Amino acid sequence: MPIVDSYTWISHQTRMPQSPLYIGCASGFSGDRSDGAAAVVRTLVARGGGVLIYETLAERTLALAQLARNENPERGYEPLLDELVGPVLGDCLRHGISIVGNFGAANPAAAARRIAALARQQGLPVPRIAVVHGDALTSDAQRKLLRERLGAALDGLDVVSATAYLGAAEIAQALTAGAQVVVAGRVSDPSLTLGPALAHFGWSLDDWPRLGRATMAGHMLECGLQVTGGYFCVPGLKDVPDVHSAGFPIAEIQADGEFVIGKADGTGGMVDARTVKEQLLYEVHDPSRYLTPDVVADLSRATVAELGGNRVAVRGITGHSRPDELKVNVCYRGGWLAEAEISYAGVQAEARARLAADIVRKRVDPALRLRADLIGAVSILGDDAGELLSGLPDGHARDVRLRIATEHLDRKLAESLLREVTALYTCGPAGGGGVRTALRPRLNMMSCTLPRDAVPSGWTFLEETAQ
Repeated sequence: MPIVDSYTWISHQTRMPQSPLYIGCASGFSGDRSDGAAAVVRTLVARGGGVLIYETLAERTLALAQLARNENPERGYEPLLDELVGPVLGDCLRHGISIVGNFGAANPAAAARRIAALARQQGLPVPRIAVVHGDALTSDAQRKLLRERLGAALDGLDVVSATAYLGAAEIAQALTAGAQVVVAGRVSDPSLTLGPALAHFGWSLDDWPRLGRATMAGHMLECGLQVTGGYFCVPGLKDVPDVHSAGFPIAEIQADGEFVIGKADGTGGMVDARTVKEQLLYEVHDPSRYLTPDVVADLSRATVAELGGNRVAVRGITGHSRPDELKVNVCYRGGWLAEAEISYAGVQAEARARLAADIVRKRVDPALRLRADLIGAVSILGDDAGELLSGLPDGHARDVRLRIATEHLDRKLAESLLREVTALYTCGPAGGGGVRTALRPRLNMMSCTLPRDAVPSGWTFLEETAQ
């Protein structure tokens, strides 16, 4: 049955399992590798079962998914869903490994139907699939409240999507009710881990210390290979063995919420105190107040201890009562992004690239704000105003790729930049080549918070979901 008022749910299970819960992550973002799930599942099977999670959303992913759904009502979920879930679906069902993911994006019901279709294609029994709903803010009352919170900044915008970050309660309820697969859209990344922990251990939704610990376990998993050496490695400074085959992470969560981070067996990469510390603090604004929909986690007294064998224990985390409001992202059409590149090499290469940028700047409409980067001389450290580039002397680089970009609401005006860079083939400076141009619609975003009661949420089994 659908559960409407999920945030008032408190588990009163009499069974409090003392066996640890193993949760493995097989994706850290939309577009991540799709071949890592098999090793995670094999490891979970060897340890007696557990949960496989997929984290596939970023701040603008939902807006892109909504645009896809607008074009085709059966799209709008994670484009790599078949590759991510299909190869391991049978093993998960045979060994009782639950699957939880936010790969539903803007269309969780369609994603659930696709997973059911994958099961049929493989000759498997169709699993019980739960669909989480409520993150998309589409009602008139919700849009009115957004207008009140964001004010005039919302006026005149072509809004593509408005979504709230849901928490773990719906996931926990669905698993407790027997779901084998839970499909969500915008839930908080750590909630993908906390939900299964709530269901497994029977914690109440106001057990803040345990919720804080399991939330940070989810934070460790949510970015995939970051904690197993991928984002960590720096040649000669922070070397990682076999980083090309780094395994996805697995958390071992205890009944009190304390946890150990490891990785899939037989894979490359590594998990040590350094990789864990980096991920523990990744995107954390205040270690004593890490805000999520479920809890305010406090890792200010966290400790890590290497256990050997690519296993690190994380202890000392606690939690405090959850925020009163939920974060909301509003994505809207932001005009057009035009990018063009051309290369210069050899004698006076950097000087020629600088002159090329100056030529383009003087020829395009003054309404266009340009960013020019000299890849190979100054790019990452540049700025949109071009002040850093103009203030740095010619470094006499001999291999430079000039990139010029602009954004504008007028597509024709944005396209004019591309034509001017293309014209540099013959219009100078000498020796430019390898022009590439791209024009694509741009999505912008603003954020606010809304009261929880303005974001009713819940879940249904797929067979109960309106088709």
